[in-house]
Amino acid sequence: MLLSTLLLRSAALLRAARVVIAGGSVPGQTTPVELPLTLTFENGPTVRRLGLGAMRITGPGVWGPPRDEGEAIALLRRAVDKGVTFIDTADSYGPGVSETLIAKALHPYPAGLVIASKGGFIRPGPGSWAADCRPEHLRHVCEESLTRLRLDRIELYQLHTVDHRVPIEESVGALVALQRAGKIRHIGVSNMSAAELARARQVTEIVSVQNSYNLRDRSSDALIDICAEAGIAFSLLSARQRPADRGTRYAARPGRTATRRDTETDRAGVAAPPIAGHATDTRDLLDRPSRGKSRGCVHPSQP
Repeated sequence: MLLSTLLLRSAALLRAARVVIAGGSVPGQTTPVELPLTLTFENGPTVRRLGLGAMRITGPGVWGPPRDEGEAIALLRRAVDKGVTFIDTADSYGPGVSETLIAKALHPYPAGLVIASKGGFIRPGPGSWAADCRPEHLRHVCEESLTRLRLDRIELYQLHTVDHRVPIEESVGALVALQRAGKIRHIGVSNMSAAELARARQVTEIVSVQNSYNLRDRSSDALIDICAEAGIAFSLLSARQRPADRGTRYAARPGRTATRRDTETDRAGVAAPPIAGHATDTRDLLDRPSRGKSRGCVHPSQP
């Protein structure tokens, strides 16, 4: 499995200078700009920028248990032992498997560990996803997530998608009700356009956005600018390179340089994208010393 990084929110700094990524330099940048090692959510917790996305600790098609539960549990514990303080999951991962394994591996949770979850997808079967953002569904799956994670309150709970049968205001309003009931602390969104985010922000404060963003999919460019202006953390989904992309300038490997837009994603700050491949690869990555500079993200698509 490959861990991806939490790139830090610092809009003013990164408007003024491009960022050195993974030991490479960006054309036109003469003075390296090192980002801090932590990210602070607006009015929320501070986490290390290296986070763990827990979608792929499930079975094939993000369905059922993993082939080797022991490896998944060892990975989770190793990540936290190595300083990861942010884990991202969802009730639909498994469904329910990812959250259950996180609690099995890590509960009682160490101080400072933030677990974020999401609701809004249902799972008809392996590899299949369908939106359900009805308020009653969101209330139900949030309660289930609390039970599986063995938490009284989820620090960050995100609306996983937009259900076009349900007004965004109603879906986000259900999360506000959960927040007022003390079930969740902060509210984020995922798979939203700039216009949809604006509607969500009319209902309540949104502290994070999790969207697809990679070399081929730059549809969230404008959204990243909005997040940078508003101090909203932005989390990358689907940042895995296709084979044809390899050899292009990309911030995924030490010694490679980033395009201008690759560096600008740092302005908004990135929460934990997912992991992929083999657990031993991730544990090897966790053993590598950090140079204090942001690294690019290589990981699979996820909803």
